[in-house]
Amino acid sequence: MDDKDDDNPLSMRVAVVVAILATFMGICKVKDDNINQAMQQSQANKVDHWSFYQARNIREEVANSTILQLKLAKAGRPVSEQAAYDEAIASYTKLAADQKRKKEELKAQAKEDDKTYDALNFKDDQFDLSDAMLAIAIALLAITALTKQHWLFTLSMVPTTFGVFMGLCGLFGWHFHPTALVALLS
Repeated sequence: MDDKDDDNPLSMRVAVVVAILATFMGICKVKDDNINQAMQQSQANKVDHWSFYQARNIREEVANSTILQLKLAKAGRPVSEQAAYDEAIASYTKLAADQKRKKEELKAQAKEDDKTYDALNFKDDQFDLSDAMLAIAIALLAITALTKQHWLFTLSMVPTTFGVFMGLCGLFGWHFHPTALVALLS
């Protein structure tokens, strides 16, 4: 390398932009990893809530079945024995109602977990696009450093700008999501 290369403003611009992009990508990566962990937790919570929902549903059905059996058994008993059946029916009716209420709470929680996952996935998509665009930009900048072509540097600013914008959208919660591009890459 001669002294002329050391003073090349293009090489210095490439180096500065690559350093800034690498730092920005690192910051976005930390946030993206945290979002991925939250997405996994949200999915686990949703599965748990739906599983508990099913368990509550089974308990409710068993209680309702028991109520029916007790009512049928009560019909063939003398009046003196019917009070015990009424107590058991009341107990199982309360149990069935409690299971139904808890089941509906679990259903609401599972739906909320799904909404949380979708919101996190929205941000994850933003970081994924940022990462992809900045990787393309760094590749173009590497070629620029080798070829010393100014037009390549200018071209590299297109994915750089979009990548930084998408990263900022993810970091600051801006509601921008190029759905068609995300669908193409999915």
